[in-house]
Amino acid sequence: MLALDDCLSEVMAIPGALDALVVDHTSGTAVAVGGGAGGFDAEVSAAALSETLRATMDGLAQASPDGTVRIDDMIVVTDKGYHLLKPLEMVFEGPLVIYLRLDLERANLALARHRLQAISGRLTV
Repeated sequence: MLALDDCLSEVMAIPGALDALVVDHTSGTAVAVGGGAGGFDAEVSAAALSETLRATMDGLAQASPDGTVRIDDMIVVTDKGYHLLKPLEMVFEGPLVIYLRLDLERANLALARHRLQAISGRLTV
């Protein structure tokens, strides 16, 4: 079982990791922060990431025949890097999401996704 600080330490140890957050998805606030290279504003990022996940879930639910969808993880690839969002099954003050930004050149996306899944499975709040 991992605490939030230990979780982010392990997430930041993933090769190519640049930034990591644990976000309260309901409020859009950063619960824990790791990394923070290059002008990273955790609070602004947490709010924006929460909205991105919410909009994606709403859009996918609209396209789903039964009108519901559960996201296991979300990967966004940009010209600057990989962005992974991993919603957690547990509830803290609200549902939590782990966000990880990876360097496009140094990261192995499959390995990072696998490690993030393993880490999130051991997280306890």
